[in-house]
Amino acid sequence: MRILHFSDVHVEAPLSGVPLGELASKKLVGLTLLRLWRGRRFRGSAAKLDALARFMRAERVDVVVCTGDHTALGTEPELATARRALSPFESAPHGLVTLPGNHDIYLPGAVRDRRFERHFAELLESDLPEHCADGPWPLVRLVGDHLAVVAVNSARPNPQVWRSSGRISAAQLAALERVLADRRLGGRFVIVATHYAPRLANGRPDNFRHGLVDAERFLAVCRRIERGAVLHGHVHDCFHVRVPGMRAPLLGAGSCTDAGKEGLWLLELDGTDARATPGRFDGADFALRREASLRL
Repeated sequence: MRILHFSDVHVEAPLSGVPLGELASKKLVGLTLLRLWRGRRFRGSAAKLDALARFMRAERVDVVVCTGDHTALGTEPELATARRALSPFESAPHGLVTLPGNHDIYLPGAVRDRRFERHFAELLESDLPEHCADGPWPLVRLVGDHLAVVAVNSARPNPQVWRSSGRISAAQLAALERVLADRRLGGRFVIVATHYAPRLANGRPDNFRHGLVDAERFLAVCRRIERGAVLHGHVHDCFHVRVPGMRAPLLGAGSCTDAGKEGLWLLELDGTDARATPGRFDGADFALRREASLRL
């Protein structure tokens, strides 16, 4: 079983047709940053996604996990573009599992209109719907007989200009605990995926302005994972962290399109053996860094 993990695609699309009211206050600041700085970093995202799809096919990936931030501002045109851009990854034998990032609900209309849920609706059906506690979350995908992917939503609106933090609702955390105790996950390799990083590359929590504010509660629940991994994005560096007292490592894919930082993880399950290998973009294609592979 092979699992491709990538994140933070940040596709761009024209802003024509977006109501001016949506681009006020913080949104106008974000738009300015996008045009002056972020836009330059994510040019070529379409070509990089094409290269990532080639990588997926060449590596015979079984299931794909994308941990959010499909867009820059969460506008209707961007979400429609992102949905089309990710469609090739649905061709993996066991499909695509995805969830929103903070940029996907950046505009107030995105939350009010449930834009992400509407554009990605067919990908948000859980195999264990009785555990859903906050919309479709946590979403559970049972893959074959040996893998379970559990997605939780940590993205939320941040009206303050200076804040982009995330939170997993108490209802989701309680449901996640029930999912991990469900006998139907027994004996499976368990992946828990969310957008925000519970830890930075140095092993420390992110700050309250940018990080997951309930990271400790989330990690306490994830300590129930006997064999698996926690996947995330948000921080645009590809890294892994071992948390003391926790069997499952944290694997941050970074961004697959941020110029000079493009990254991914390929997880490979073979019986009782499980490995994770980072990948990078060489300007034309994605390739694995086998020398940096780690045992899970």
